[in-house]
Amino acid sequence: MTTPTAAAPPAGRARSAVAAVLHTARRGHAGLFWLAAALGALAVVTALATVVDDRELLGAPMWLKPLKFALSFGLYALALAWMIGRLDRGRRTARAVGWVLAGGSAVEVGVIVAQAARGRRSHFNEETALDGALYSLMGATVALIWLATAVVAVVLLRQRVADPGMRWGIRLGLGVGLIGMGLGMLMVDGGAHAVGVADGGPGVPFFGWSTVGGDLRVGHFVGIHALQVLPLLAAVLATTRLDAAARRGLVLVAGLGYLGLVALATGQALRGQPVLAPDGLTLAVLGALVVGVGLAATTVLRHRTTPERPEVTR
Repeated sequence: MTTPTAAAPPAGRARSAVAAVLHTARRGHAGLFWLAAALGALAVVTALATVVDDRELLGAPMWLKPLKFALSFGLYALALAWMIGRLDRGRRTARAVGWVLAGGSAVEVGVIVAQAARGRRSHFNEETALDGALYSLMGATVALIWLATAVVAVVLLRQRVADPGMRWGIRLGLGVGLIGMGLGMLMVDGGAHAVGVADGGPGVPFFGWSTVGGDLRVGHFVGIHALQVLPLLAAVLATTRLDAAARRGLVLVAGLGYLGLVALATGQALRGQPVLAPDGLTLAVLGALVVGVGLAATTVLRHRTTPERPEVTR
């Protein structure tokens, strides 16, 4: 007689899921994996630097930008390494491109850290020849990172992922993520993050998004992190009793809703409107988006099925 094994507690399941992600990421691309680890360590160092270094730049702690970019690029590198680790074909191409991504990301964050150490702005700064050269270098690496990410996206689009929810989570995550990255060009063209006001000034804690004018970083940020949010949603749905069609439907609804949120945040910024002070039009569009996503998700769940239980033979 065997004793039934008790189900693992939620904390144990969470630790196992994290360990599985890290294992897949390390196997998928060592360069991106260890870059993510290094950026995690850099995030700790820069967080401490914001406490011990009282210098400010444009009204924000000097080391806040390096901290934010370390966290953002670290999550980006880990997510891509995990995706590459799930490939059955095209892995050689993806791994080669992954080294381009790792190198470009390291250069981008490195310039931001170096400029913070010098007490200088990293973005939109051409005050000296060196500042201009570093800013141009950042622009080149961002373009390279976008193109390399697009190549990985094409490889993943051709990949046969067994779970349809995860397949669409990865596809939509990369697609919306590329759009979010591309929105950075709006800031480059305008030569600033803010719309209607100068960069700096009052902002949302930690993020620094302007509270007195529009800020293009909001849509940029939300879009980029679709790369993590949508595959994570697919992974969570995979633990439920919903069938494959329902999981796929919910991921598709979430992906389209997420894209709508990116468009809304970008439109709000372009109208010079602070993210925390939406007007009636913004609230109306947001309400319509929430209702639309809710109705679509309800429709999907209404037609859901659950796995059939095996028939018990008496």
